[in-house]
Amino acid sequence: MSVYDKLSALNITLPPVSVPAAAYVPFVQTGNLVFLSGHIARKDGKPWAAQFGRDIGTEEGKLAARSVAIDLMGTLQAACGGDLNRVKRIVKVMSLVNSTGDFTEQHLVTNGASELLGQVFGEAGVHARSAFGVAQIPLGACVEIELIAELK
Repeated sequence: MSVYDKLSALNITLPPVSVPAAAYVPFVQTGNLVFLSGHIARKDGKPWAAQFGRDIGTEEGKLAARSVAIDLMGTLQAACGGDLNRVKRIVKVMSLVNSTGDFTEQHLVTNGASELLGQVFGEAGVHARSAFGVAQIPLGACVEIELIAELK
């Protein structure tokens, strides 16, 4: 089953590449690796502003991280010249989770993105990962995730 068949089965439509909010580009390719800039969680088209341990829980956070993965795949599609079937491997995901000092489930929040990448890319979607709790993310977003992929 192609990546697009899997996306269709999951009822996912990929968004266009987001316009950068500051002085950076959405992605950079060097050799066969493509590095995607951090994407923040959005809800109803606006930054999904919240802090874990204060006003958002782990299960809702998994949905936020999943939404970031969908945005990342839209950018990755652009980086692949419009064809996600060129992805050989999702190499690494780094997740920043806007958290209070006593929130310790950043890794579980990030599973929302990791699990979706595995569903869409299969074995090629299994990746190395880091998940950090941070005091704040731009625009108050609850999650920001960046991604490195290897292309065929």
